[in-house]
Amino acid sequence: MTPDDLKKLAAARALELVRPGMRLGLGTGSTAKHFVDMLGARVADGLDVVCVSTSEVTEAQARALGIPMSTLEETPELDLTIDGADEVDGELRLIKGGGAALLREKIVASASARMVVIADDSKLVTQLGRFPLPIEIVPFGLEVTRRAVMAAIASVGSAGELVLRRKADGTVLVTDGGHYILDAHLGAIAQPEALAAALARIPGVVEHGLFLGLATAAILASATGLTIVGTLD
Repeated sequence: MTPDDLKKLAAARALELVRPGMRLGLGTGSTAKHFVDMLGARVADGLDVVCVSTSEVTEAQARALGIPMSTLEETPELDLTIDGADEVDGELRLIKGGGAALLREKIVASASARMVVIADDSKLVTQLGRFPLPIEIVPFGLEVTRRAVMAAIASVGSAGELVLRRKADGTVLVTDGGHYILDAHLGAIAQPEALAAALARIPGVVEHGLFLGLATAAILASATGLTIVGTLD
């Protein structure tokens, strides 16, 4: 099976969790895209749901499929969010933000009664940090914020290169919220909770890609089947 086949397998299992009348959060990324496609087919067959997206890309995809969309202003409490992850450990701690939607993803996840992660099993790690940690920042005071982030990382015993994310054409990537992203190449994060707290204290940091205490389950697909971490129901 290809990595894309595995993503579809995880997405299909997540679709089984959807019930008529649910208020859903729709994630961003390649695996979440498969879920949205599958959900669109169910909606076309008559499934009644209302959804909130985590990015403008997902919003456009869902609307093109005829999925009823809302906002968190109109629908501030969600039953279930289905989203991907760049890394997940055995305690359901995540790194997210590879698709540059971490701020909206975290807001939507926080508004949800349940968050279920869908991914292939390569995303399961024993320790977070192999994937660069995205840190969303305001453009103003970039160098001041960069130095503060480096100090926060050092304060919890981690170290690594901090890179301003750019697009393929070399220009600085700007998120849907108008922010920049610093990617911290740390290799390993020994104290995720301590690092999350240290980053949250920096004025120029809008949000970080450590999702702690938000996911209730993960559906991880491999060539031999599905592994469930946490509780789906």
